[in-house]
Amino acid sequence: MAMLHTSEITLKVGLDENRVPEKLTWSAQDGGVDNEEAKAMLLSVWDSKNKESLKIDLWTKDMPVDEMKVFFHQTLVSLSDTFMKATQDEKMTATMKDFCDYFAEKLELKG
Repeated sequence: MAMLHTSEITLKVGLDENRVPEKLTWSAQDGGVDNEEAKAMLLSVWDSKNKESLKIDLWTKDMPVDEMKVFFHQTLVSLSDTFMKATQDEKMTATMKDFCDYFAEKLELKG
């Protein structure tokens, strides 16, 4: 099957003199995103040759801790949804969602 279209996602990381991220921007023209600023990002890719996950976790030095906690919670919820779509494993998805609720409760993210 021939590749008919390619789509590019671009990440730019502005670093300070100590190579600590100061500014993160991303673009995904097919998604209508052009040079949007972000305070944190988590990127995982699957290396099928070595059967391992590779990742890049970055956040700017001015990312507030309270926002980082919300970011992690929302990421965990999203991963639960993605796990369900990818595996159709309802039982484990429910377990993951329970953990997300526990995580939010312990961090007092929900009222």
